[in-house]
Amino acid sequence: MTTNNNFSALTEQQLQLLSGAASSLNKEQLIWASGFLAGLSGSVSTLQTSSSVETANPVASVPTLTILYGSQTGNSKGVANNYKASALEQGYQANVVSMSDYKPRQLKNETHLVVIVSTHGEGDAPDDAVELFEFLASKKAPKVPNLKFAVVGLGDTSYEFFCQTGKDFETRLLSLGATALVERLDCDVDYDSAVADWTVSLNAKLKEELTPVVTEKISNLTPAANAVAESLYNKKSPFAANLSASLKITGRDSVKDIRHIEISLEDSGIIYKPGDALGVWFSNDEAVAQRILSATSTSADDTIILADVEITLLDALINKLELTLSYPGFVKSYQAETGQAELADLMTDKAVLREYLSVSQIVDIVEKYPAKITPQALANALRPIVPRLYSIASSQTEVEDEVHLTVAHIEYEANGFTHQGGASGFLSTRLEEGDNLNVYVENNDNFRLPVDPNIPIIMIGPGTGIAPFRSFMQERDSTEAEGKNWLFFGNPNFTQDFLYQTEWQGYLKSGLLSKISLAFSRDQANKIYVQDKLKENGKEVFEWLEQGAHFYICGDALRMAKDVETTLLALVAEHGNKTEAQAKEYVTNLRKSKRYQKDVY
Repeated sequence: MTTNNNFSALTEQQLQLLSGAASSLNKEQLIWASGFLAGLSGSVSTLQTSSSVETANPVASVPTLTILYGSQTGNSKGVANNYKASALEQGYQANVVSMSDYKPRQLKNETHLVVIVSTHGEGDAPDDAVELFEFLASKKAPKVPNLKFAVVGLGDTSYEFFCQTGKDFETRLLSLGATALVERLDCDVDYDSAVADWTVSLNAKLKEELTPVVTEKISNLTPAANAVAESLYNKKSPFAANLSASLKITGRDSVKDIRHIEISLEDSGIIYKPGDALGVWFSNDEAVAQRILSATSTSADDTIILADVEITLLDALINKLELTLSYPGFVKSYQAETGQAELADLMTDKAVLREYLSVSQIVDIVEKYPAKITPQALANALRPIVPRLYSIASSQTEVEDEVHLTVAHIEYEANGFTHQGGASGFLSTRLEEGDNLNVYVENNDNFRLPVDPNIPIIMIGPGTGIAPFRSFMQERDSTEAEGKNWLFFGNPNFTQDFLYQTEWQGYLKSGLLSKISLAFSRDQANKIYVQDKLKENGKEVFEWLEQGAHFYICGDALRMAKDVETTLLALVAEHGNKTEAQAKEYVTNLRKSKRYQKDVY
């Protein structure tokens, strides 16, 4: 009888959600989850009791800290959720909201705001931040003299417009009369320690601003929350997976070397969804590390301190420090330590420096400008290795405890040497089948199949951008989804570069793939790209959109994605009989309703 009463406390929808989540768990995960829920229920009851006793006013009257995140790959979301946990430990009311779900006009009602946002492309805002970003620059944006805020920008100093979106958010909020609580934080690719210090500073400032909701402590929730974090494999605690296969899937005469990678996740319990990415930790080529030692007059056996741990310099260069992506910060630090005069001259022209760095790795810099440097100073000048994210090219409904990737092996000639990409070289040439590698899943809720399997989808994925769409088709095939599917794919040559050709032809024959539009740029005198095929089929594309189709883009952010969006706007205007402004509003509404999603890099 008691059991029935407990279940009646849940709505039918809640029961379905709980049952659906439980169905994907194995025995050990179910045991863990039951303990987690039991602990969580105790924490919630403690929170409710202490709140009712110790707060004279309703909770709603207590100032709330709103944490907004804009994220292309999930990093900003992770930082936002971690900061919320810290704010809750302080006893503050705090809500985390994606910018895509935030109503811009709510801004006038906020008192304390944290903005955590990434930058991609040429200083562009991530897709889920675009609407709020544009609203703040419009005449509709309200004055907010009572708003106090803090901004964290995530970016990469390898790019010219480092953390530009974070800078722009701060500028716009200040122009509307808001006040910064602490100095804006601009984060490079390795941001954990910087965010930790910023968290301490902001929490100290908020003590002057906010009153804790309870004294019994919401921190009672912390053990359960920590249990969640510790039970899952993540960036800080990856899974030691096994490389099952690495196959070249472009032809012998192709200008590209693209690999199909299969990785075993056996015994991990890792669950991923179509649209997610796989984070891959990698090690550097030892031969490159040895060349750096020679050019800097350092030794493999030299010891350094890295993250409070003593290791040899060679170990650090191979396994801990970034050697393939060069950036101005290294040049500045290396020159300051060595006094290299020629390098100082190069630094005087930022445009020339960036052009040089675009084809030069760390080894190129130290060999062209050799100088003696202390081992510790060399290590301090370099950034830590960060994992590379690859769009997952498989669905677990088909491959079960495997995960597949589609990897472009980066290899090029520059400065008299053959260069390889860090992770792509590791996966393609330095890792043997059967070897272990550390991986984790990066969820991407901004790139998902429609919940309704009957909804049609349009997929634009040239080159390795085809990866997530392979996972989409495997998922729709396994679940017998009825929605129509249309793929736009492009690469240089039909005979050399039609990735997963037999699979797509099989889907086309079975009827799962309703239509495929191919753009092989070098198979004719005039180059043809996916945006040209999109324009050519504009009338039918618009008809699909009018039928509720979801529109997806995966691949190059700087050129392809922008060209496709320009073409999309033009075809909506032409075939929807709309003005330029109306077409833009139409596409904006697609984005708002999550029918226009991008996974670009």
